[in-house]
Amino acid sequence: MTQTFASALVLDFGGVISRMLFETHDLTERALGLTPGTLTWRGPFDPSTDPLWQDMQADKLSERDYWMTRTREVGRLVGEDWDSMETFVQRARGADVEAVIRPEAIETIHMAKAAGKRLAILSNELDLFYGADFRSRLSLLEDFELIVDATYTGILKPDARAYMAVTEQLGLPASECVFVDDQKRNADGGMKAGMQVVHFDVLEPVASFAKAKELLGL
Repeated sequence: MTQTFASALVLDFGGVISRMLFETHDLTERALGLTPGTLTWRGPFDPSTDPLWQDMQADKLSERDYWMTRTREVGRLVGEDWDSMETFVQRARGADVEAVIRPEAIETIHMAKAAGKRLAILSNELDLFYGADFRSRLSLLEDFELIVDATYTGILKPDARAYMAVTEQLGLPASECVFVDDQKRNADGGMKAGMQVVHFDVLEPVASFAKAKELLGL
């Protein structure tokens, strides 16, 4: 029997396409003029350093609430009052947005496009965190035919309607889509929606993208 591979790759952005802020503390500290080692919370890379992350994983607060807390904390470190995640991301990462994109993501996206696979992003906060002008500054996003961003829809993963928005606009059944997300609750939501799912391991990005490529037949 001939194996049938998925037709579309649907990616979360933060953590999957871009490296997480936990991974770039050194860049953040340099950009903000902070002493190296100032930022000690490491999220999934060392949960013992980050009780707030543990609370988020236990559904005691949302991902947005987690990052707003960190935003305000870091703002105070530089003597400012930050009230948006966009401020944190733009100040921490500066003008060189390409520097924080995972090379494994770039490779997989280019391979999928070359193979004729459909490409979409399903994000809870792409423009909310990165700014409305971010898409024009990251050429990689031109490869995607569809971006569904809860910044505008107001429908957050793992709400079933978020996944449905992608499949309906692509005109594909959920089973034809490989969905990749680093948050387990969102990955579980994709599975419930009927998608083929890769729960992205930020500690093993190469292996995670390899699973996605296998499902796509790449």
